[in-house]
Amino acid sequence: MIISASRRTDIPAFFSEWIINRLKEQYAYVRNPMNIHQVSKINLSPDVVDCIVFWSKNPKPIINKLNALKDYMYYFQFTLNAYDKDFEENLPTLSTRIDTFQTLSNYIGKERVIWRYDPIIINEKYSIDWHIERFKYLTEQLCLYTEKVTISFIDLYTKISHNIKGKNIYELSYEQKNTLARYFAEIAYSHNIEIDTCAEDIDLSSYGITHARCIDDRLISKLLHCSTDIEKDKNQRLECGCIASIDLGLYNTCQNGCIYCYANHSYAIRKQNFETYDPFSPLLCSNITEFDKITERKVKSQKNMQLSLFDI
Repeated sequence: MIISASRRTDIPAFFSEWIINRLKEQYAYVRNPMNIHQVSKINLSPDVVDCIVFWSKNPKPIINKLNALKDYMYYFQFTLNAYDKDFEENLPTLSTRIDTFQTLSNYIGKERVIWRYDPIIINEKYSIDWHIERFKYLTEQLCLYTEKVTISFIDLYTKISHNIKGKNIYELSYEQKNTLARYFAEIAYSHNIEIDTCAEDIDLSSYGITHARCIDDRLISKLLHCSTDIEKDKNQRLECGCIASIDLGLYNTCQNGCIYCYANHSYAIRKQNFETYDPFSPLLCSNITEFDKITERKVKSQKNMQLSLFDI
């Protein structure tokens, strides 16, 4: 079983104490986003958790707690953009986040810290040239601390239309995507960083850019020194290459304040949920009620130890 922590919120930034407590207790409750009164109990024993994939824009709060994860394999998807507060309101300064990235990489190894430069957003302030210059700067800062960068282009979801109103954001054209891809690939590969795209249908292989698997069976097998038998995640978009995982997060809880985020659709609900945060609760930012039905989810390790003696 692979744990995702989390596509729905920034657990390392805001709920690091909660995730550590859940791993100590070796279980967590998770609400079904489509039916909030349907609650799953997830076994988090190291015997069944093959890998944890952390997603974060500021994992600094969890770094000093990582010793508690000594029985688990894990890696980070670390989103590091260069936007100002108008797009990413509550993040630490860029220099602080670069330092956090470098510190985390030194602690767990650069193969376990994937850099995400996404989403790529264009308007009169954040131009093509701005992105090329900023991407080059960040690559120079991070090239010794990661092996791969994943990029994606903004998707204008209906649920974010209110948040981005007045920002003059538009979807990139085919030509703009190719221009950025060409320059990004040149910059990345000149610094020995691989580059791929997240859930994009555009073919950029002519620049050496592949399609990503952010929850990546190839990387997980390499880290575990054995193969894993996990199917593609059928709950993600067609273009997504991720393998199946169980997400421990809850929508409308992240406090990063990114205007383009699909995981927050209501400031009032986000505030209300965050106020209920209890680091010792089995549920993230929620409490069990009389209307909830708890079902233990059947999970197991997907390691194929028969291949553990061979190179993956």
